[in-house]
Amino acid sequence: MRERGVAVTTLDDVRARTGTSKSQLFHYFPGGKEELLLAVARFEADQVLADQRPELGDLTSWGAWLAWRDTVVARYRGQGQQCPLNMLMSQLGRSTPGAQAVVAELLHKWQGEIAEGVRAMQRQGEIGPGVDADRSAAALLAGIQGGVVVLLSTGRTTHLEAALDLGIQQLRDSATRRG
Repeated sequence: MRERGVAVTTLDDVRARTGTSKSQLFHYFPGGKEELLLAVARFEADQVLADQRPELGDLTSWGAWLAWRDTVVARYRGQGQQCPLNMLMSQLGRSTPGAQAVVAELLHKWQGEIAEGVRAMQRQGEIGPGVDADRSAAALLAGIQGGVVVLLSTGRTTHLEAALDLGIQQLRDSATRRG
């Protein structure tokens, strides 16, 4: 599906690649291709967050934020132009309401974890109290996704790195802009 796209990949293609019989495929996915696509969407969504662990769940120091940043960049650099989230958002998300809901849930969870990191740093006085944690998390997430789109086009992580670096720096600078 990543190589050829969701629209042109058939169940016969899946069977050939996986070495499964038609009866096996329909045993696990009785709803056919749509059910298989939903399972792929869930797997890929879970993988996006799992690949950022444990850093994403522990954004409680600037060192932790930078470690998370490095993890995100390394993940996308390593996968290059085979981005599962891009497939989720651009192909699967459009194909079925179920897959679209999986994408929405992933983005909600991801944004929530980033926002919780912002709040943790606010409690420590490292991020200014006037910073909107949810909005900041949304901006970081949008920056990541924009950087990934550029990566898919150019093969370079420069924009992804810039979005993360500037987003994190804005958060750091907020503590000194309080008064």
